[in-house]
Amino acid sequence: MGWWLAYVALGLFAGFAAGALGIGGGLVMVPSLTIIFAAQAGFPADEALHLALGTSMAVILFTSLSSLLAHHRHGAVSWPVVVQITPGILLGTLLGTLLAASVPAQPLAIFFSIFVSLVAGQMVFNLTPKAARELPGRIGLVAVGIGIGAVSALVSIGGGSLTVPFLTWCNVRVHNAIGTSAAIGFPIAVGGSLGYLFNGWQHPGLPAGSIGYIYLPAFLWLVPSSMLMAPFGAKLAHSLPVATLKRLFAALLVVLAARMLWRLLA
Repeated sequence: MGWWLAYVALGLFAGFAAGALGIGGGLVMVPSLTIIFAAQAGFPADEALHLALGTSMAVILFTSLSSLLAHHRHGAVSWPVVVQITPGILLGTLLGTLLAASVPAQPLAIFFSIFVSLVAGQMVFNLTPKAARELPGRIGLVAVGIGIGAVSALVSIGGGSLTVPFLTWCNVRVHNAIGTSAAIGFPIAVGGSLGYLFNGWQHPGLPAGSIGYIYLPAFLWLVPSSMLMAPFGAKLAHSLPVATLKRLFAALLVVLAARMLWRLLA
């Protein structure tokens, strides 16, 4: 039961990062939860990462809904784009979770670490694509949604690090790209949570308290603590040196991913 303190602390930090930097908590929660799970008795070492991915995605289900409503109130969501891309998102997340469940922890951790390194580089150097084209049609958006959904499910993120650059590249104003990406994060979380739940259903050896690959004791502490801290992070973002925070946070992401990788490969 003493592990609840670790879950609360992780939720508070993930919520602060999401509010202050606009970075989904999954990039923090997945490596941290993997390390925490691997240190606990009763957790099979080869399933710690899968449980971290599923639990993180279930938490994002609630945080993304809160973000969606906030951006909708500011009129920043392009709902036609959300509606057209969602079928691809749902299909992609289901495919991504199916692949994640069938891949051993070590190669999955390597893929996650590479992805985190790319995101960290994007944050440090503030890399954003220039507007070069218009949004594709319905079929094109579905195809893009499949790709975004699959990658997001594999690394358990809300998709902002993929969706915002894509929308910006397609000549969508940054304000609307962020708001629309926040709305797209909800179907990503829905499809990803369902995928990890069903793909881990009745999987042998999972710890008590698990529903599929979602570990409820961690989930129940992470949701309120992350949602509690996110508004404070958003408020402080206007008075903090965000560029410096992004560099520090990027370094932390790389360290966490490396620590997780070392823990699983050791």
